[in-house]
Amino acid sequence: MHRRSIADSSNQNLTIDIGPLLDVVFILLIFFIVSAVFVRETGIEVDRPAAVSQTDTQQQAVLIALSAEGEIWHGGMQIGMAGVTPMLKQQQRKGRHVVIIQADKHSLTEPLVQLIDLCKLAGFSQVSVATKSGN
Repeated sequence: MHRRSIADSSNQNLTIDIGPLLDVVFILLIFFIVSAVFVRETGIEVDRPAAVSQTDTQQQAVLIALSAEGEIWHGGMQIGMAGVTPMLKQQQRKGRHVVIIQADKHSLTEPLVQLIDLCKLAGFSQVSVATKSGN
């Protein structure tokens, strides 16, 4: 019987192939990037009013922003009052049925009420006004 000693094995070049390990890591990275949920923003930053009863419901909602100047934004574009109904019809075809309006706390009430009316007339029964936590 021939036995090998530890000294004999040190003469051999042993290498570890990390190629398959890198392949698995990159596949996992791509999987997590593709499956991540991205929240769509309205395109402008508004200073929302505070409320104690605030909840987070932005996952499958249509986000519309109303600026202090009365401008209406969606998806980074200014759409105006005339663009609200066509945009909402398109969002309904995508299966979205909730609208969240992010109104600036310095915006006038009349454009906000008009925007809520347009959302309800477009067939959206759940229309909310976003607030920030009032703690």
